[in-house]
Amino acid sequence: MAETVEELTIDWEEDGILKVKTLDKVILSKGAWATLIFRYQQWDGAKETYSDDKYSIRRYRKMKGEYRQQSKFNISSVAQAQKIVDALSGWIAE
Repeated sequence: MAETVEELTIDWEEDGILKVKTLDKVILSKGAWATLIFRYQQWDGAKETYSDDKYSIRRYRKMKGEYRQQSKFNISSVAQAQKIVDALSGWIAE
């Protein structure tokens, strides 16, 4: 587990293969509760390649000196990501 927000990642390795690879992250909030958005790719064993970019918003809580994931929302496609951006942009512009 990570002791600082900067250390948080969603990388996941199994059988020597990096199944989830973090490409980038943005820290949205820090503190006892932290929120991050990750850009990542997943390994597709059948195709032996990584997927297109995916996105995940995750919420962490610091307990006993370590951050633990409390919730997550995976954005399933670029189209869904764009809809979220459009909705937020519209609301902010109001």
